[in-house]
Amino acid sequence: MNYLSKTLQVLLGVTFIFSAYTKAVAPGFFEITLMDQGLASSRAFAGHMARFFIGLEFALGFLMFFPFYVKQIMQFTLLLLGGFTVHLTYLWFIGDTENCGCFGEMISMTPEQSILKNGVMMAVAFVIFKTGQPQRISKKIPIGFAGAVIFSMWLFLPMPNHEDFPFDTFTHFEPKGRVDLSSGKNLIAVLNMDCEHCQEAATELGKLQRLYKNFPKLYVLFYQEGSTSVEAFENLTQSSFPYDFINVNTFFDLIGDAPPRIYYLNNGEVDQIWDANFSQNILNTFDLE
Repeated sequence: MNYLSKTLQVLLGVTFIFSAYTKAVAPGFFEITLMDQGLASSRAFAGHMARFFIGLEFALGFLMFFPFYVKQIMQFTLLLLGGFTVHLTYLWFIGDTENCGCFGEMISMTPEQSILKNGVMMAVAFVIFKTGQPQRISKKIPIGFAGAVIFSMWLFLPMPNHEDFPFDTFTHFEPKGRVDLSSGKNLIAVLNMDCEHCQEAATELGKLQRLYKNFPKLYVLFYQEGSTSVEAFENLTQSSFPYDFINVNTFFDLIGDAPPRIYYLNNGEVDQIWDANFSQNILNTFDLE
């Protein structure tokens, strides 16, 4: 039983470390999730909150590799998972089916799926609590270690400055759901659905997407001036990209002399802006195959 308890403890620790890692590689997505779920009132607060929880998961995971204060760590784990599960149950109750962010963008899980995952983890933690044979050292060591890991997150994951980022408010695109445009390589196309040039550009982009399996992530900001619907636009252009709508003021702020326009974002920075020759610019920028 002691061997089983130690094995479960290591596996649970690996799970917490993996969970922290999936959030750490794209903290912006976790920040947006915290805001959308009503847990953070601003992007800045969400950033601090995200780093705290990422550090906490890393610290818990590493502490589970050692035999010290096993019962206390499992008690804390049960309380933490229980709190998350109550929140997830609320999200499930109100009909939220989007990725809950438990494993970042790496593994998409609905609140219902994450509740089941937490149930398994809580059962494992309870078994370890009952069967574990803890050893003792000075409490200052695990507490100091946990504090150091948590606070190190602000060093390894510096808080980004979103003040000059023109796409900070765009965090949802249909039908994909939550999107973090501040990390990774992304293309943002600004299109007027009734504009012939925009329709030609979308047709061109759709062909390119079908031709290359590693076509970059592209999101569309639609301005709807006339009666053309998204469905009609996609049928006409044979293209389909995650989209959101913008008003007339935002549309004219984002385009050049005339639509369409594409922004190439590299980790939240506007790297390039294209008003023509979209296919050639994409092929020159990305290694497509």
